[in-house]
Amino acid sequence: MIPSSSREKAFLCARALLDRKATDLVILEVKALSSFTDYFLICSGNSDRQVQAIASHIEEKLGKEGIHPLGIEGRREGRWVLLDYGDVVVHIFFHPVREFYDLERLWSEATRVELPAPPKARPKRSG
Repeated sequence: MIPSSSREKAFLCARALLDRKATDLVILEVKALSSFTDYFLICSGNSDRQVQAIASHIEEKLGKEGIHPLGIEGRREGRWVLLDYGDVVVHIFFHPVREFYDLERLWSEATRVELPAPPKARPKRSG
């Protein structure tokens, strides 16, 4: 099911990131500060291979929903992978690289958004 809003797309991306054990996930709503996107997702991986795996997983998972990136940067190196989904931009960092660039500080005026808990499955009624 294709998300109906950029916020829903950001949450779909966030859950895909967490599927592959991305750490220190931050969702920033930047639409009031940016003319090119609505949300930044920033997370870390513990190695370049994990960063690459996280990026591949999010691309695959969103692709199954019919959502494809407009561009991908940095996948080969695995130090900082950027996936541009238009209204949502995902930054996956190898942890030391994230500390160096410190995007959260650069976008400190952005609103931090909490990822809601996934909906619980309804219990089946016996009949």
